[in-house]
Amino acid sequence: MLLRLLANGFTVEALIGILFFIPVFFITITVHECAHGYIAYKLGDPTARNLGRLTLNPIKHIDPIGLIMIAVIGFGWAKPVPIIPRYFKNPKSGMAISAAAGPVSNILMAIIGLLLYAILLQIFISANIVNVFAASALIFADYFATLNVWFAVFNLIPLPPLDGSRIVSYFLSPKLHYYYNYVERYGFLILILLLNMGRLGSRIWIFRYLDILSGLEILSTWVLRGLKVPINWIFSLFGG
Repeated sequence: MLLRLLANGFTVEALIGILFFIPVFFITITVHECAHGYIAYKLGDPTARNLGRLTLNPIKHIDPIGLIMIAVIGFGWAKPVPIIPRYFKNPKSGMAISAAAGPVSNILMAIIGLLLYAILLQIFISANIVNVFAASALIFADYFATLNVWFAVFNLIPLPPLDGSRIVSYFLSPKLHYYYNYVERYGFLILILLLNMGRLGSRIWIFRYLDILSGLEILSTWVLRGLKVPINWIFSLFGG
């Protein structure tokens, strides 16, 4: 991700992108992982609390290798919050709900970002404020919402060990559940392959139709537009 921002050199735009990316990334993954642990705790699993993972301190949730991967190729991971299903009254539903908590937290943060954008826009227009600070604040709010939507959509991919797989597992029979989660040991390798389908498409024609990154970007755009509709409608009622 950071290398992509620097693809055209160390420009002002690249510097602004990096300055925005770093805080947004840390906030996004911290709340995401904390949400997993908090909901698991509420459902009866004290593991995250006992390990000090119910915190908004990003240091507790950062995986060094995953962070480097994010910087280099735009795909990485945080330190997973440990969840032990046997603590739940219903292990399958407990795992599904705990898994869903992460993407849901990202959608909620995206809504906060969009609301902040709409509020700031109204304030700047009303006060006739047009300067670098105003533009930067609006860009940051929009970027915050966009990255959180993308993170939510990405984590809902139904491939172990992503959150989407835990949700899908709830609806599977015990036998299918076993085989489905067996894929987890190869999950990251499969995911890396899928994320590179678009690049392979330039050499292998069939992979052009399996560009998962393009699909995620399109889906994220749809979700973002869908979230904006009720927010724009609410502000229109106040003459915005």
